[in-house]
Amino acid sequence: MAGTLKVVGLGGSLARISRSRAALRKVLDGAEATGADTELLDLRELGLPMYNPDDDEPGESATRLIESCYAADGLVWSSPLYQGTISGALKNALDWLHLLGSREPSYLHDKVIGLISAAGGTQGLQAINTMEFATRALRGWAVPYVVPVASAARVFDAEGRIQDQAVEFQLETLGREVVRVAERFVTHEPADHAAECQRAAERVAAA
Repeated sequence: MAGTLKVVGLGGSLARISRSRAALRKVLDGAEATGADTELLDLRELGLPMYNPDDDEPGESATRLIESCYAADGLVWSSPLYQGTISGALKNALDWLHLLGSREPSYLHDKVIGLISAAGGTQGLQAINTMEFATRALRGWAVPYVVPVASAARVFDAEGRIQDQAVEFQLETLGREVVRVAERFVTHEPADHAAECQRAAERVAAA
């Protein structure tokens, strides 16, 4: 592998103690264990303004978000489950990435994205599904291995420390998986990706 991969984690919540943020840190630990450089974009600390397409000049926080995500080889998104979907804070952050549409390549083209959710109950996969839709819209690739953390209040203590070794292992595994897949994207020529997409389209057409 030429150079060190960069993995950027985006998420958490606006809460002081955020289980989705704690889960995100564990995934980044897994990525770091493979030798990747990591950066945490904590939504509480970023303090992003609401995205407004009529007034979309990015300030300091939005610029950091946009440039960090665009420079990353791999990303990890983490959200609490609010009303059956992702948090408004994460959705707003993803909306700011719309400004990458004018770049070349545009949006998050060929970036590998790992997905996590933290739910109070058992339906965390609903947030994962929403993030998968956004991944495709931004032209990224979601890692098939996802971690919807159910009953998060039992997995993390009141200070956000993880208490479940099985979930801890799953989160760290996701971090390693993001690096593994991102490395394959980085070391393949763009033409290889185009050929793979063409072959996939031909298989779908023949089905």
